[in-house]
Amino acid sequence: MLLLQMIIKPFYGFLLVFFFLILTTTNAAVPKQNEMQQFLSYQNAARSALKLPPLAWDPKIARYAQAYANRRRADCALEHSNGPYGENIFWGSGTRWTPAQAAVAWVAERRGYNYWSNSCANGQDCGHYTQIVWKGTRRIGCARVVCYGGRGVFMTCNYDPPGNYYGERPY
Repeated sequence: MLLLQMIIKPFYGFLLVFFFLILTTTNAAVPKQNEMQQFLSYQNAARSALKLPPLAWDPKIARYAQAYANRRRADCALEHSNGPYGENIFWGSGTRWTPAQAAVAWVAERRGYNYWSNSCANGQDCGHYTQIVWKGTRRIGCARVVCYGGRGVFMTCNYDPPGNYYGERPY
């Protein structure tokens, strides 16, 4: 027993960090059911208002979103992943931002979108909204992380097939 303690003791701190990382990354890889519903409900309501089919949750896309959100956890930078999917990202200061709040913010960009000119009003953002209501998009996966040091919350949703092709209307 003493020999075992002598062998393990130098690695004790490493083992604690290792098990902490495993627990936090494996638990974070699958969003809670409530978070998944928050991401989906407002976005699918916006699609329903246009008589578009609802987005279906895709675990593979959710894993992609979680992996990218985990990378942003260190700096909380509002930068796109430039991956194979369409993407909406959100950042809010503090630690209490919810997936519903991110989805509502994205959907609220509807006010800045003009379907007839297929453009955003001057000074308005609308690309998050148009990605949500892109007619061909069928699948979604999202993730939420609290950035290190409580510097904010970073959230991302990824969409497949992607949308927002220049010159094309979303629906």
